[in-house]
Amino acid sequence: MEQMEREQDVPVARALVDLAATFVTDFDVVELSTTLASRCVELLGISAAAVMVATEEGGLRVLGSSSEEARVLELFELQSDEGPCLDAYRTAEPVVSVVLRAGSGPWPHFSAAARSQGYRSVSALPLRFRDATIGGLTLLSAGESPLSEHDAVVATALAHCAAIGIVQHRTVDGQQRTIAQLSSALQSRIVIEQAKGMIAGRTGVDLSEAFERLRGYARDHGLRLSDVARAAVEGTLGPEVWSSPRARGPRDAS
Repeated sequence: MEQMEREQDVPVARALVDLAATFVTDFDVVELSTTLASRCVELLGISAAAVMVATEEGGLRVLGSSSEEARVLELFELQSDEGPCLDAYRTAEPVVSVVLRAGSGPWPHFSAAARSQGYRSVSALPLRFRDATIGGLTLLSAGESPLSEHDAVVATALAHCAAIGIVQHRTVDGQQRTIAQLSSALQSRIVIEQAKGMIAGRTGVDLSEAFERLRGYARDHGLRLSDVARAAVEGTLGPEVWSSPRARGPRDAS
């Protein structure tokens, strides 16, 4: 039994190492958030996940997700001003395994939108660093079974690890200073969305595939995702890199 438990913990340890590997100077926060969402899907048996972070104005913005559908749903949550991630952020407490009922429950509009995408239950965790809540993690499932105690612990560990990474181990005087440090990351997300749209429009792929091409290129060449996106938008990244997730380098690198 003990050996089996250790084997089950190996993927969790690898996920934590994967997240911790981004804790370097000037790392890409969007990539960290996307990695967090993807690892949650892989480890927890859920359908999708998304990460929101706080803005200086006191609201939230979507920073990373495991799928385009999850990102769009989180945008709807912000527009309708109701949903699990907002509650987790505002209360600094987890929202645990809520079954979604269209038109009812704590978030009737969010629930209807989520069910239309095939999600039947949701959990959400606050992203916390010391005494500051800097965002939230949404966990979406196509089933109605609650998260197990083990999965809840794993999700919490991943969320804590990511929160530490997002604030880059800096000493933080208070919540407002912590949130201000995220401004550039939120701007990077805007550029990434522009690049996704450009690639999707010119190649005919969907937005999820366009993002994977950007992300794959950045990883293969050891570049920041936001820098690759900016190069695509500005035209310094040749169209040949859009043909596949594993294409050649920038024109100015040849």
